[in-house]
Amino acid sequence: MGFAAVAGMTEERWMALQVYDRIEFGLNAGDELDIAATICNEIRESGRPIYIDSVRDAPKWRDHPVPATYGFQSYVSVPLFRMDRSVYGTMFAVDPKPHVIDTPEVRKSIVLLAARLMTFLYPDAI
Repeated sequence: MGFAAVAGMTEERWMALQVYDRIEFGLNAGDELDIAATICNEIRESGRPIYIDSVRDAPKWRDHPVPATYGFQSYVSVPLFRMDRSVYGTMFAVDPKPHVIDTPEVRKSIVLLAARLMTFLYPDAI
């Protein structure tokens, strides 16, 4: 995946906290987006991860405005949970090309990585 980030959010705000950008996606740490115009907001509301191998092959996502706006085909995002199970934000990655990411191995790895990340943010939680 060409772009990966950690985002923090509330019901009103979305902010990129850390980014890794190999594709000139154009989002930098500290940048804010309209929370309502993000897939991360859907994750915040549901508490469930989203894995999309190819937007054009995913009926739910092919006409969604967010992939069209940002030009990505592959997307993975998992919620970052606080100890009280509220959503702190998301850890996500996108790429303009399709990638096979919706596999049991990737699902397990990304969820474990998200949990590990939260131990750095909240070290007293372990």
